[in-house]
Amino acid sequence: MSNASPQSTRLSVLVPFAIVTLIWGSTWIVIRDQLSVVPPSWSVTYRFAVAGVTMLAWAALRGDGLRLDARGVRFAVLLGLAQFVFNFNFVYRAEQHITSGVVAVVYALLLVPNAVLARIFLGQKMGRQLIIGSAIAMAGVALLFLHEARLSPVGPAQALLGIAIALAGVLCASIANIMQATETAKAYPMATMLGWAMLSGAAIDGLFALATAGPPAFDPRPSYAGGILYLGVLGSALTFSIYFRLIRTIGPAKAAYTSVLIPVIAMLFSTLFEGYRWSALAEGGAGLVLAGLVVALRARRPNR
Repeated sequence: MSNASPQSTRLSVLVPFAIVTLIWGSTWIVIRDQLSVVPPSWSVTYRFAVAGVTMLAWAALRGDGLRLDARGVRFAVLLGLAQFVFNFNFVYRAEQHITSGVVAVVYALLLVPNAVLARIFLGQKMGRQLIIGSAIAMAGVALLFLHEARLSPVGPAQALLGIAIALAGVLCASIANIMQATETAKAYPMATMLGWAMLSGAAIDGLFALATAGPPAFDPRPSYAGGILYLGVLGSALTFSIYFRLIRTIGPAKAAYTSVLIPVIAMLFSTLFEGYRWSALAEGGAGLVLAGLVVALRARRPNR
C-alpha cells in the first residue's frame, strides 16, 4: 500500500511534464538552426550518437548494466528505427518546408494516434471527451493547413508537403510511444534500452545519410555544435528518459498531454526568431488545436 500523498503524486507527474514541455518547446527552433549547411540526416545522426552515449554512460553510473539479450536487442533496434530514425528524419525535413512552430502544432496531435493505438494494442479504452477534443484539434490543424497554403513563401504545394511529412513523423513517434508501454520495454532498464535504441538509430541514420547525402558534413559554427549537444543531451537523453517513464506510469495518451503546451512555447520562439506571420486562420487553427487538446485533458478518465 502506497504512503504517497495525492499532492506528492501530482508533483511526481507535473514536474516531469514541466521539464519535458519546456525543453521540447525550445528544441524546434534549435532544429531550425541545424538546417543551414549539414544535410538533415547527418544532423539527426550526430544528435542521437551524442544522446546514446549519454544514456549508456548514465546507465553505467546507475549500475543498470549495458547488456541486452537477443529480445532486448531486437526491441531496441525497432524502437530506434521508429523513434530516432523515421520520426526525426521526418521532423527535420518538415522544417525545410514550414516553420518550426507549425511543425510543433502538428505534433500536438500526438495525443490522437497515441490514444487510438493504446486502445488497439494495450486495451486502454478511449473516453468520449477525448474523442470530442481530438476532433476539435484536427479541425484546428485543417485551418493551419489553409494558412500555410496561402502564405507560405515556398508555395502551397511545399507547405502542404511539409505538414504531410510532419504528420508521418507523428505516426512514427506514436508507434514508439506504444512500444514503450509494452511489457517487453518494462522488462529492461530504461537507460540501457534507450541508450542502445538511440545508438542503433544513429547507426541507421548514418547509413541512410551516407547513401543519400554523401560523406559526413559538419557546420563549423559554434551554434551548430552547441545545438547538437543541447539536442543530444537535454533534448533527447534527458527528455526521452523522463517522457518514456511517464508513458510507463500513466499510459501513452495521458503522457502525450505534454504536447498541449509545447506548440505555445515553440510558436513563441518561431514568432521571435523566424518572423512567423500570424493571421486569423493561424490564430484560429492554433486556438482550436489547443482547445481540443485541453478538452481531452479535462476528461476524468480519457484512457481507462
